[in-house]
Amino acid sequence: MDVSGIAAAAANLAQYKTASDVQLAVFKKAVDISAQNSLQLIQAATQSLPNNPPNLGNAIDTFA
Repeated sequence: MDVSGIAAAAANLAQYKTASDVQLAVFKKAVDISAQNSLQLIQAATQSLPNNPPNLGNAIDTFA
């Protein structure tokens, strides 16, 4: 039985798991940042709505 081959395989597996864990953490952070940015955009868009006249956006001109 080749002990050095088993040790090398175990080391490679540990490196793969560590890299995978880091990639997953970075992905989760990117998703969180994207969600925060989306929420800010939605809040900014809805804050400007009360300043518009109440009839604005209620009809679509299909005969243009």
